[in-house]
Amino acid sequence: MDYILHGYSVNEATWFYLSLLLVIAVFFRFNRIWSLRNLDLALLLSFSPGLLLLDGNHRTAGYSWLFVCTGLFLVRLFADPWCRRRPLLAQNLNSAGLTFLCVAAFAFQITRVATEPPERSTVETVRHAEELLERKDRSTEREAAGAVPGPATRLITATAVAPAKIVAGNTGTPHLAELIAARLMACLSHLAVVMGLVVLGRRHLGDIRLGIAMATLYLLLPCTAYQVNRVDHVLPAALVVWSLTFYHRPMVAGGLMGLACGTVFFPAFLVPVWMGFYGKNGAIRFSAALAAVSAILIGTIAFTAKDSASFIQQTIGSIDWSLLQFSHGQGVGFWASIDSVYRVPMMAVFLVMVVCLTFFPRKKNIEHLMAHSAAIVVATQLWYPLNGSVYVLWYLPLLLTVVFRPRLTHLVPPEAAPLLRLAREREAQSEAERTFSAGNRTPLR
Repeated sequence: MDYILHGYSVNEATWFYLSLLLVIAVFFRFNRIWSLRNLDLALLLSFSPGLLLLDGNHRTAGYSWLFVCTGLFLVRLFADPWCRRRPLLAQNLNSAGLTFLCVAAFAFQITRVATEPPERSTVETVRHAEELLERKDRSTEREAAGAVPGPATRLITATAVAPAKIVAGNTGTPHLAELIAARLMACLSHLAVVMGLVVLGRRHLGDIRLGIAMATLYLLLPCTAYQVNRVDHVLPAALVVWSLTFYHRPMVAGGLMGLACGTVFFPAFLVPVWMGFYGKNGAIRFSAALAAVSAILIGTIAFTAKDSASFIQQTIGSIDWSLLQFSHGQGVGFWASIDSVYRVPMMAVFLVMVVCLTFFPRKKNIEHLMAHSAAIVVATQLWYPLNGSVYVLWYLPLLLTVVFRPRLTHLVPPEAAPLLRLAREREAQSEAERTFSAGNRTPLR
């Protein structure tokens, strides 16, 4: 940061104190102390001390703190349907000032991305994207390296590799293009989240100021600054947010959700809830788009595989098998020092929760879709064995939509006619148009 702002130096603890004051000054409801908004702000800010403990020598306390905070927010999401009084609360800053703060906060976050070393996982993702472009089969090296990025992450990152190579040029600096591509992907991922929240506020929440407020709080929260370089955290959340933005178009939402499922594991648990939201006809469209994207992602794996054995190995290697890890003392996070037998009931309760949220209530609106999607992603943190409860950015944008939304009972699933009937109607309409055109060309006698 000192390269851009001379003398500027802010560590994690100082960022927490400064952002705490800004968040309270802009979003806290001083005239309604005992309000749902203030409770949500307290819960959102409660994640930061746990992340600070992880950076110190108190990792066990940090994981326990985050586990408890995650459980509290899960309870809050379950209680969301009973919070019927949702008045439209203005922020303590006018629209112009809020927009300026949002742009300034985004500039500070991007400056951190540009000046701090990128995460190792992000650099590894860039290398896999280069392999995709060059059609290199390195399945043996991937197996030695451990977990690999999902095929969708690799495909999306490939779009940033070519511009990074052009910028790097012939400087002779090794891995410069990889660093530029990694930083570019981090910037674009955060930009996608910010723009998705703004568009969501404009289209569905009925006020673009709510979208700007969600984006500003997302950028100000310390958990965003602490994990600002983690593309594997931000990119899936961006895709889910844009799926929610295009909820009224099942095929677009299904395609985006398919990309999200190809990045990490958790969006796969959202698919049943979204299909239950759309109903029979809408679910068919949603599933068709998701299946089409899945086929494209599988094709990218086949694109670099030299034979069938390599294809199978790469496909298996792209799955996060740590989900099935039940050995005691393995993994990193809350469950590392706890017998894995206690994690099995947590997973069973989670699966039951997904089934219940899929079928109940029978008639859903976008309020249910927001709260249920956020609850499922939050609940995955309670049983995930690797750094459980740390992946706050996976669900932070979804949490913000639940926190800021007004009453949205009028936003129901779109009515979708069966595909066969729709095709027949379009064919009949085309035939009528052709008949009408032929009649107009008939010469007069």
